[in-house]
Amino acid sequence: MRWQGESKRKASGGRRILARGKRKFEIGREQSDTGIGAVKAKKTEAYGGNVKIKMMRGDIASIADPKTGKTVTARIERVMDNKANLHYMRRNIITKGAQIKTELGDAMVTNRPGQDGVINAVLMPKQQ
Repeated sequence: MRWQGESKRKASGGRRILARGKRKFEIGREQSDTGIGAVKAKKTEAYGGNVKIKMMRGDIASIADPKTGKTVTARIERVMDNKANLHYMRRNIITKGAQIKTELGDAMVTNRPGQDGVINAVLMPKQQ
């Protein structure tokens, strides 16, 4: 578990003495690390009675083509690049901003699959 409350240190490095302890609503969850494979998703309850669908694995993405304005689903082959973490590329982990190789060509992920339950991407222009 991860605590996401206020830090014990100020921006200057000085110590801050908190007037209260940790609260249950400040606990964070483990990240889902969406991989490539047969679709598998988990429902989790979020703050305020909301529901988040965590995508654990996915092999299909909804890809928007900016030139035609149409959206098509395509199979994901592999992760080409991931600026969030260089090791994610090796492990084929999909996060927002990851560049993926699909049947239609290279695309960039525009949503957060670990919180949305789907993979949305925009087709990237071809490099010559």
